[in-house]
Amino acid sequence: MPKRITSTHILVAIIVILAVALIAVLYATSVQPPQQARGPERVVEIQPFEGDSSVWGRNFPRQYDSWLQTQKQVQTTFGGSIDFDRLEKYPAYLTLFAGNPFSTDYDEDRGHFWSLEDVRTTARITDKSPATCYACKSADVPGVINEMGAAEFYKTLFKDEVLAAKFQHPVGCADCHTPDTMALTITRPALQEALAAQGTDWTKASRQEMRTLVCAQCHVEYYFAGEGRYLTFPWTNGITIEAIEKYYEDLKFKDFTHAISGADILKMQHPEYELYVAGSTHYAAGVACADCHMPYVRDGAAKYSSHYVASPLLYANQACGACHTDVNYVTGRVTTIQSQTAMLLAATEEALVEAINAIGEASKDEKADAAKLVEARQLHRAAQLRWDFISAENSTGFHNPEEALRILAAATNLARQAQLKALEAVTSAGLSGN
Repeated sequence: MPKRITSTHILVAIIVILAVALIAVLYATSVQPPQQARGPERVVEIQPFEGDSSVWGRNFPRQYDSWLQTQKQVQTTFGGSIDFDRLEKYPAYLTLFAGNPFSTDYDEDRGHFWSLEDVRTTARITDKSPATCYACKSADVPGVINEMGAAEFYKTLFKDEVLAAKFQHPVGCADCHTPDTMALTITRPALQEALAAQGTDWTKASRQEMRTLVCAQCHVEYYFAGEGRYLTFPWTNGITIEAIEKYYEDLKFKDFTHAISGADILKMQHPEYELYVAGSTHYAAGVACADCHMPYVRDGAAKYSSHYVASPLLYANQACGACHTDVNYVTGRVTTIQSQTAMLLAATEEALVEAINAIGEASKDEKADAAKLVEARQLHRAAQLRWDFISAENSTGFHNPEEALRILAAATNLARQAQLKALEAVTSAGLSGN
């Protein structure tokens, strides 16, 4: 008769199985080292403030190779990275910027690869220009600021040979990353100070928020404050056009006196960040600058953020396709928005030129009403501030279409008011003389 299997037999079998399994685990761990989480292969140790992006590229070749593509010069419908002469393409600028260096040299910006060369060759740089003009043009800037301090750096002359020799590399890795962990970081004091003044602790920002903030180090409106030409963002009252205008009005600041109208004019820089975060649909949805301008791409099994920072229209499938299924529809919408903005920009330019000329003619009349001319110049200042805010911003309105159209509509209205006020100054003088 076969032996009967009892509960004792089952228990013994389970114990034997567990014992064998335990011995196997102990053997495996005794002959094999514990597996470590694998990160990027580090070929070289990157030193603090290393401005040469090719050194970083030895550890991150895909990112570096994509960054090298910023040397491409590509034309898009309303911009691009070809250094064409804006004064030739938009002759109204000669009138709009009369009395300012932008009326003599206003070329389109090229990509990050060319940032250092472009700032050194522009005719707008003179023997009196401060080193502040280097602030967003070289990955060597963080190291120089660490060495000299921001205030000393800013007040040094741009053409100081000792200082100029310190800048050898264009915008690159060191501008936005820490060399040890590759975490995103803010290296420019101006943004750190502007955020602190608003009560914002950027060190607590999420990674997604940082993918916009690192761009805000440079793609903003700014001015040089005081005799030390200290780089400052006019954000104390907020970042809308009205808040920025109030900041400059309270300060009684001007960039130049217009050579025709005599108005105290503010020259806007490139307020991409301000326009984008002021209620745009994409920003409200949590989309960061890098999502569109540095989209994730694949190289085989590897996924990484492209550092070919350019117009998303040049790689729409990656940039737009990450969220939108119909990329052709999206790019068509971009064309529509930018075309509308461009038309309104042109209409505003026309209104401004006519206002400038009207004020200039009225100023020649010795009997013109001085008070009305003051009003006309103030209206010119307000109108040009708004026009230039959208004109100098590099998306032709797409970063925030509704806000761009609102600002341009206000600019056109103010320009026509300025023109009428200039005519009133002459008309009232003629009536008073009868």
